[in-house]
Amino acid sequence: MSPASFVAQWRVPRLQAALLATFLSLSGCEGRWTPEPEDVCVGTDCGTPEPPAPAPEGSVRIAAFNVQRLFDTVCDSGACGGNNYEALPTPSEFGLQADRLASAISRLEADVVLLAEVETQASLDALTDRLPRFGYSELGETGAPASVDVAVLSVHPITQVRGHRDRELWRPDGTSTRFARELLEVHLDVEGKKVIVFSAHFRSKSSDDPGRRFAEAAAARDIVADVARASPEALVVLGGDLNDVPGSEPINALERDGALLRVSSDRPDSETWTYAFYGDLQAIDHLYLARGGGTYVPGSFRAARDPRGGYGGSDHAAVYADFLPAP
Repeated sequence: MSPASFVAQWRVPRLQAALLATFLSLSGCEGRWTPEPEDVCVGTDCGTPEPPAPAPEGSVRIAAFNVQRLFDTVCDSGACGGNNYEALPTPSEFGLQADRLASAISRLEADVVLLAEVETQASLDALTDRLPRFGYSELGETGAPASVDVAVLSVHPITQVRGHRDRELWRPDGTSTRFARELLEVHLDVEGKKVIVFSAHFRSKSSDDPGRRFAEAAAARDIVADVARASPEALVVLGGDLNDVPGSEPINALERDGALLRVSSDRPDSETWTYAFYGDLQAIDHLYLARGGGTYVPGSFRAARDPRGGYGGSDHAAVYADFLPAP
């Protein structure tokens, strides 16, 4: 019996679920295994969250959203569909997923959206075709078959793109590693003002390698802080699915020395969670402001969720906040 078939036939309490997640990871499954919630919307009528408050004049609304495995209709790995890691949706299934995600993204009323788990350019194009307001986009493609990559959508022109996945990182035990996905750096021209965003998706906890996630966080902090120092006039924001919660070693590494501000820190914990694991509400999707040429609009951070879990069909909430570029 395959690991996925085993999971499909049993509902288990939280402790057994954790053991199953370990079993799946040891069986070669990549990514994070997500248990099916007891009450989850699976149709198209999933309800609409409360609309976001209007953004202040002159501000930029930046969102981060893990869209959950937006695989296209082409099999790149040679092992697709069924119990395999790479999903192989039919054209109608793919279109429905893209429709729901695009509708959800539109409701955020964001100017820039940092995406995670976008497989290919075709996946990203399916979103941009449905979101004509976002005239600019960039995919952080790693080139691996069936990779789930980061991306950026923007209503403002993209002026420069850099990747950082080739950078050597160091775990606390002294061993070297790399970013699990691209750390995508995108420069934007926002009505003559410079905005730089980083779209990130750190190592998942499936077959956990916390040292790698710590190395990603420490390196991302240094990279983002260096870019902010080199462009003191720019608004610099890092966001994405960082796969860890406030107070964890990776998140503490990001926040060390106060170089990066986690903007959700001014909101109650009850409002900032983005992912539910058998009732354990976890804030693992984040937005960070680098010290420098822009400011966060206090109290503007929000997590957007559908009434019955996740957002737009994803198992993650989307997060967004408003920022003011330097005058």
